[in-house]
Amino acid sequence: MTIDHGYPAVRMHIAGEWCQGGSAETAPVENPATQETIGTVALATADDLDRALAAAEKGAEVWRETSIAERTAILHAAADLIEERAAEIGRVMTLEQGKPLAESTGEARRTADTLRWHADDARRAYGRIIPSAPGTVLTVRREPIGPVAAFTPWNFPVGGPNRKISSALAAGCSLIIKASEETPATAAALVACYADAGLPAGVLNLVFGEPAEVSAHLIASPVTRLIAFTGSVPVGKLLAAEAGRVMKPSLMELGGHAPVVVCEDADPAQAARRAAQAKFFNAGQVCTSPSRFLVHESVIEEFTAEFVRAAEAITVGDGLDQGTRMGPLANERRLRSIQRLTEDAVARGAKILTGGERLDRPGYFFEPTVLTDVPDDAELLHEEPFGPLAPIMPFTDLDEALRVANALPYGLAAYGFTRSAATAEKLSAALEAGILSINHCGGSVHEAPSGGVKDSGYGREGGPEALDAYLITKRVSHLLAG
Repeated sequence: MTIDHGYPAVRMHIAGEWCQGGSAETAPVENPATQETIGTVALATADDLDRALAAAEKGAEVWRETSIAERTAILHAAADLIEERAAEIGRVMTLEQGKPLAESTGEARRTADTLRWHADDARRAYGRIIPSAPGTVLTVRREPIGPVAAFTPWNFPVGGPNRKISSALAAGCSLIIKASEETPATAAALVACYADAGLPAGVLNLVFGEPAEVSAHLIASPVTRLIAFTGSVPVGKLLAAEAGRVMKPSLMELGGHAPVVVCEDADPAQAARRAAQAKFFNAGQVCTSPSRFLVHESVIEEFTAEFVRAAEAITVGDGLDQGTRMGPLANERRLRSIQRLTEDAVARGAKILTGGERLDRPGYFFEPTVLTDVPDDAELLHEEPFGPLAPIMPFTDLDEALRVANALPYGLAAYGFTRSAATAEKLSAALEAGILSINHCGGSVHEAPSGGVKDSGYGREGGPEALDAYLITKRVSHLLAG
């Protein structure tokens, strides 16, 4: 698949072939910075999905019998192609998702490193020999689970799909991935790197379509052995329930509402700068984005002033424009949601220190926004904002701040700032989250696991744990003939 300086034609990839699909039905692809339609994406029919399932079933047989050395070589070749094409992939990503070009190309390059990590880590998916009775060999083996159905959203158009693709393929599984119809060309460019690296036909299949119809079809099929999903909590619960009805394991990486606890001994200015940088990355459209700022009353004034300065210094604009640090929201749905949460908070007594408005220009642009005096019943404090809204609230007692931080059903990410090792340990032990960063707002890294607790899902992506969902553990007890 060739990417030029415009927007490429988008195709699905089934059984090693690029195809339009069996229906004339398509969905428009929009540039969120201009609101212009820049392309279309074909929507899969039931027949298309059945072809993908048949291809994945055959691909699984081929791939699991491919030596680990050959699998690793192909995956490293794909990683090299992703890195070589990072600038092209990044431009397409910015066109259809909106994030600044530097973020897009950086995401593509990190994706290549993630693939290399998983490819090499699969070499260490060891079994073991267990001491047993004389004449008996007791072993534990790790084997690919089989064809995987994966579903990914639009906020990280190459990194999101690749976390599932790289883990599944490294483990020896085949995959059907249903990527977002809002960012299809980025996903197609990623799959093209695998295809061009020599991945056997059917091992990786890419489809697009009406989400509920595609998920129901793939989950119900006896071909698929694992369901992997990244997205919202409500949709994740629906897919997990569907998987449960047919007794299939699932990997759920769902939403969050990450608290930031800034203790009285923290450096408030430094904490504000680091938190603001993370808050407005990808316009706040990150499941681990810091979104509730609990700041000790003794340092809240300095923290807030520095946070506002950082927000006002951000250049908002088209991601392709030089100097842009925050692009538009990805679609009109997100813009309406951010406007609703802002209006609700203000109606309940919150004050806007900066931002709070849609930019007066084409595109789904919303200003970086900082709010104070946000009441406990504001929707913003209970619903994942997934946008550039930063509510700042004071606390006096750390135990009470931790109670507030843990009060929601979410448990994906949390952040803490303190100079005290004892306080850092208290935060680490008390905060209910699968991902915790102290004195910074670190994102996901391929060498360590990421995932949530409570309503934020289960299973882990990244680190050695990333392969667990894609491998079955088989116990073999062999009584030697004699």
